[in-house]
Amino acid sequence: MHQFVFQQGLSGALRPFPHILELGVKKIQSIQLNSFPESRADCFRIFHVIEGKFDWSINSEAYTLFPGDTAIISAGTLFGNSKNILEIGSIAWMHVKLGKAKDKLFTEESYTGLNAGEQQAILKVLLMNTIPVISKLTETSRILNAISYELQHQEIGHLTRVSQLTDEMFITLTRYLSNQKDPVRNFPKVFMQLEQELRKDLSHQWTVEEMAAIAGMGNTVFNERVKAFTGFTPLNYLINIRISEAMKLLKKNKVNITDIALDTGFYSSQHFSTTFKKLTGYTPREFRKNYLSVHKD
Repeated sequence: MHQFVFQQGLSGALRPFPHILELGVKKIQSIQLNSFPESRADCFRIFHVIEGKFDWSINSEAYTLFPGDTAIISAGTLFGNSKNILEIGSIAWMHVKLGKAKDKLFTEESYTGLNAGEQQAILKVLLMNTIPVISKLTETSRILNAISYELQHQEIGHLTRVSQLTDEMFITLTRYLSNQKDPVRNFPKVFMQLEQELRKDLSHQWTVEEMAAIAGMGNTVFNERVKAFTGFTPLNYLINIRISEAMKLLKKNKVNITDIALDTGFYSSQHFSTTFKKLTGYTPREFRKNYLSVHKD
């Protein structure tokens, strides 16, 4: 790649893609002092090392990147060089503004071919990612190179092609992160994070794929680990979480039972009642009545 920088607001080529803030390649021919301080990233950033060796600090942890390595920097991440220097070598990068809604990957929905469910799953993987550096991910270089070609040449169909390549970049990163099978990974900690995410939005109809993505695992590994850790399949464990949350809400006399059913992810009050009785031995009304009779003010 030859050196270049496209910047949103300065480069007309990026005007049709408001979510792409910057794309570039830089060759550093001498050590640059006072040029790379640690600071909070203001957007999602992807860096790929083409040549050289770079010592970077990501959230106060030291990482050494070699040719072929990719760094994934989420917005808010503390990132830079602890000595405030930029070493000799070549790097390519892409800065992207992610959407604020939980099911919008980019700032403009029209610039992606990913549906809402796919965007949501990708966002969750990226937001919970604990692997900031990926070794030898050659696909990053290929995709960045292809995007830069399309922006520079602007041949017929380049708008669609850039959008497809941007989608491909995020799919590639997410698949890699989701399929990690690190045997030393702290699954109990990951599992607790997963449960916290599920409880934040129990009305959502969670799929196994979405839950596995949050945990940063492939579906097969995720199913195996959840079953071994809890004794339940992921979906059955999710039902238990829904019921436990419903029990808390039923203890509040003023909360409507139909509202509780919908808020905890059941399709209807009948579906809620049937499942609740199967797991507790009581209907929701019976459970509330028994609880209130024992806990009178």
